[in-house]
Amino acid sequence: NCGALTDSLIDSSLFGTVKGAFTGAENSQGYLEIADGGTLFLDEFNSVSLPMQVKLLRFLQNKTFQRVGSPKLYRSDVRIIAAMNERPAKLIEEGRMRADVYYRLAVAELEIPPLRERMDDVPLLVDFFLEKYAEDIPYEVRGIKPAALDDLMSRSWPGNIRMLENAVLRSMV
Repeated sequence: NCGALTDSLIDSSLFGTVKGAFTGAENSQGYLEIADGGTLFLDEFNSVSLPMQVKLLRFLQNKTFQRVGSPKLYRSDVRIIAAMNERPAKLIEEGRMRADVYYRLAVAELEIPPLRERMDDVPLLVDFFLEKYAEDIPYEVRGIKPAALDDLMSRSWPGNIRMLENAVLRSMV
């Protein structure tokens, strides 16, 4: 979750560190190295600062990076998936996202409409959340009453799926 990390934490988390790079730093692999041969999901990528985007761009261009505090180049073959809760075109226009980073990431782009535009998903999501939290509560919940489902279907869900999930969990509790 890029939105929950400072630049220095993103830097050390993605690229790793070498002992002595800063106070308390140890030799550690970053997510780019750990995910070698796999996929790395960067949530809330729109929160990544421009300087950190430059550093990531270098990796996206040649698949090499340096751990924080190290002159050594490391190589990693990792697929990057980045999620944003704002449109990339808007971020680029506002100068909050580099166009070159976007074009490197946008090999395949998938836009997921907000929940209010796909209300047919609400009953499926409700069933999923009922099952997901069934073991967390001390009594059995067998389903949702039609009137309660109608109420959920009538809302606009500005907080999208997380908001629906919290509503279902709250009703179970």
